[in-house]
Amino acid sequence: MNEKAKGYLLAVIAAATYGMNPLFALPLYADGMDPDSVLFFRYLFAIPMVGVMLKTRRGSDFHIRRKDLLPLIVLGILVALSSLTLFEAYNYMDAGIASTILFVYPIMVALIMAAVYKEKVTLQTALCLLLALSGIAMLYQGGDGVTLSLTGTLLVLGSALSYAIYIVGVNRPGLKEMATLKVTFYVLLFGVLLFVGRLWADGSVALPTRWWLWGNLVAIGLFPTAISFLCTTSAIQRIGSTPTAILGALEPLTAILFGITVFGERLTARDCMGITLILVAVTVVVAGGSITHQLVRFRKMFPRLAKKKRQRG
Repeated sequence: MNEKAKGYLLAVIAAATYGMNPLFALPLYADGMDPDSVLFFRYLFAIPMVGVMLKTRRGSDFHIRRKDLLPLIVLGILVALSSLTLFEAYNYMDAGIASTILFVYPIMVALIMAAVYKEKVTLQTALCLLLALSGIAMLYQGGDGVTLSLTGTLLVLGSALSYAIYIVGVNRPGLKEMATLKVTFYVLLFGVLLFVGRLWADGSVALPTRWWLWGNLVAIGLFPTAISFLCTTSAIQRIGSTPTAILGALEPLTAILFGITVFGERLTARDCMGITLILVAVTVVVAGGSITHQLVRFRKMFPRLAKKKRQRG
């Protein structure tokens, strides 16, 4: 298998493993655990896993500059907030729908870059934003007349916004040059402090009542966190960020698949249309210039048609 093929395979694994969040989280909810407790153990188990990856990687260490400390703390809190609001949303709506709405974060990144860093918002991006909002609207009012939870929707959008701000922040000068695994390690380390504080204020930590559910906690730290981060980094190194991000569309699809096959969630035709609109909108935004480039190449395959059109004009 060549390097490019490995890159695509790693990107698929990264997206599929991240979509496993509901698979491991929902049984823990059913057992009586709350989102804070689930996420505390998720981060707690993921930290040493990523730490081992960082330690065994050639040329890597745990040293960070003093000026990078505050940005890493902020990024850690942002990621933790994104996780918390998403996992809270699972209590208000089907996990597959929540994961799909979450996938609007690339559009939010484009809007933040335009508002803060004055990057131009293209007509394509604006149209895709409308397309994604239309998809969310279709999910909000299901075909069976049941309205999607407003609280759940706002929680997922809050999760997407937190993650979008994190993506913008992690690509700023300074942290951009830091190794991805090192950033990930400290983001998880500082992020877990949010759940430590919330659980301390609450005065208790919920534990699984069945021994085998500890396996869910280990798995949620391993697959959607440690493995997903590692595969994403490796995929970007082989095929670049754009193809890796496009394959990220498999994240909500994986969550939906598990929701239907494992948890008996139901999708209406309206839900399917809304999901399709969101995935198409975000994929076009992420693909960006590559789509335009391909369309130009396609047009050049028919020079006679272009010539006739100019003559008619």
